Amino acid sequence: MKFILKTIPLLFWILFQGLYLQAQESLSLKEALNYAVEHNVTARKSRLDIDGGRYKTQEVRSQALPQITGNASLTYNAIIGQLVVGDQSFQLGRKWNSNAGVQLSQELFNQTVFTGLKAAKTSESYYQLNSQLTEEQVIEQVANNYYQVLVSRQQLNVIDTNIKNVKVIEKIISNQYQNGLAKKIDVDRIKVNLTNLQTQREQIVNAVVQLENQLKFSIGMPVTEKVNLPQEQLTDVTVLPVLADSISLSGRTEIRLLNVQRELYALQKKAYIAEYYPTLSLTGNISKTGQSDKFDLFKKGGSAFYYDASAIGVTLRMPIFNGFATRSRVRQAEVDIRKADEDLFQTKNTLNLAYENAKIQLKDNLNTIRTQKENVVLAQEIYESTQNNYNNGLAALTDLLDTENALTSAQNSYTQALLNYKIAEIQLIKSNGNIKSLLK
Repeated sequence: MKFILKTIPLLFWILFQGLYLQAQESLSLKEALNYAVEHNVTARKSRLDIDGGRYKTQEVRSQALPQITGNASLTYNAIIGQLVVGDQSFQLGRKWNSNAGVQLSQELFNQTVFTGLKAAKTSESYYQLNSQLTEEQVIEQVANNYYQVLVSRQQLNVIDTNIKNVKVIEKIISNQYQNGLAKKIDVDRIKVNLTNLQTQREQIVNAVVQLENQLKFSIGMPVTEKVNLPQEQLTDVTVLPVLADSISLSGRTEIRLLNVQRELYALQKKAYIAEYYPTLSLTGNISKTGQSDKFDLFKKGGSAFYYDASAIGVTLRMPIFNGFATRSRVRQAEVDIRKADEDLFQTKNTLNLAYENAKIQLKDNLNTIRTQKENVVLAQEIYESTQNNYNNGLAALTDLLDTENALTSAQNSYTQALLNYKIAEIQLIKSNGNIKSLLK
């Protein structure tokens, strides 16, 4: 009974570990993309930039708030100066002096600071959009890597099937050779073909491992983690999605980001123009000074003499001439704005080009998929017919190997066509501004 009681928790632990590992090994495209958005280093850094932008706004805002500073000093006058009036002289101060005070300044009008506040707030939007664009780029990269792994695994399945078929042929030929019904050159030829297939398999296995590592790296997962991609996600394609004649670019993150960047350049120009404006600030201070001939400034009942002082004032600063430096900065800002307009035009043209190319590639790849699918069926029929003829002595071994190679080539071409279609589909979804729909 004690043995059973001790065994039950162990069984539960083994069952839990098995379910955990099974959950860890299965990784759908949606799960990979959501994992990447949360764990990809580039995506995480872009979100940290949002926090940095918010702190930058707080820093700029502090310039519009009161600035308060405190100061304190203790001075020993080794030689005290004298003030001479007529025939008399007066000692200026005493041996020991102490002073403590507080100073305050407050900007009443400073257009540069006010414009900087607007720019800092706009910068927050810039970092948010940049983070969104980074996530979209990560989604695109991970989706492409994901389908490349699926295709490589499919190619591995194809070559495994071919190796299995060749081994069957090798066994038949070996038996025929032992019975004197086949030549040694046929046995050697089939062994060479089998060796070549096994070498190709090793290369594909290494390629699959590298692509899986690249996928795990792109989603922010440790490369030592074991994953399993469901093969059914690389399915056949029969019809095209709905293709619009044109797309709206106003909602694209790239366009929104460039618009915000242009707005920042415009605010920078305003900040430079604000250097022409006068500034007005309020100042105030209060202090307490102590003097004594002995070091008893802080002693209660000592000989120190203390007095207070305070002042309140307004400072007006009026720029007059700075050698045309402000004018030069304004003109530089105007150049940046014009360059931003050119970037905006070029980006719109690039996005339209990507959409048109994606439509063409989808149509071409769909036609290729249909053609290659029919080609695979035909190559399979030819292979089976040739194999039957070979078994009946009506076909040469060379014909059989040629048809087997043709079948492998057709299967790989079909798989590659599926990959090309999926990549073009991702580009189409991105062109529509719906790349994040892959997360749902």
